[in-house]
Amino acid sequence: MKSLANEFFSTMSEGAARHQAAHAEQYDLIVNGIKDERDVTRQAALIDEMVAQQVDAIVIAPTDSKALVTSLKRAVDAGIVVINIDNRLDADVLKAAGLSIPFVGPDNRAGAAVVAEFLSTKLQKGDEVAILEGLRTSFNGEQRRLGFENALKAAGITIADSQSAQWEMNIASQTATAMLNEHPDLKAILAANDSMALGALAAVKAAGRSGQVRIVGFDNISAVQQAIRTGDILATADQHGDQLAVFGIEFALQILSGAVAPDDRETPVDLITASELKDQ
Repeated sequence: MKSLANEFFSTMSEGAARHQAAHAEQYDLIVNGIKDERDVTRQAALIDEMVAQQVDAIVIAPTDSKALVTSLKRAVDAGIVVINIDNRLDADVLKAAGLSIPFVGPDNRAGAAVVAEFLSTKLQKGDEVAILEGLRTSFNGEQRRLGFENALKAAGITIADSQSAQWEMNIASQTATAMLNEHPDLKAILAANDSMALGALAAVKAAGRSGQVRIVGFDNISAVQQAIRTGDILATADQHGDQLAVFGIEFALQILSGAVAPDDRETPVDLITASELKDQ
């Protein structure tokens, strides 16, 4: 996985552990994650360690859509089943490497569009908003940005600024602070993950603009759920992080048994607002 400091991935880890405990006779589980979500080198080293241990399958949420393909090719060449979750590997780089690695995960672009469409119902045409992007080398970050942009443009909302905050809360807080200073008429900030949404919230509060700048995120972590309940954050998208690794694990087991072909599989992503949380 990516950074276990991010609640989304710790939730993913816990979901995988629960699944393994319930299916202990089927497989053994090794859970790995990196400390910094941008640490491509460490994640590549983890892949090499798994190859050396001769595991049967690797389920990976890659920190970079391109840079890890070389390491994963070594795994595939060693006869290991590889399943890509969360962040889709780059199709062109896979093709150049002669690889076909199935992706199990949500349509990030569609999920982000639903969040932005909901936000747009709370704004007026011409209102200015800003986007906090994820890593620009990650497919899911790119797709979420495009989903935000498409929905905002369709609603006549003005995108005044769009910058990468690299998925990190502290970077997002600093970036959002600069955005608020440079664009005093901002009405909303759209964050490509919930860690950055929390960073944006800290910046909005520090600027004394609570209630004036709406915030949306993506991931549905517990801290953002609470912020939605209190009205500090408007909405997020739930890609069911506790199940995402499980989807990948179950697919890997099916491939290992020869039951299915290694094709892509789309998983659900849902809009989460105060209304949905009241129903839970």
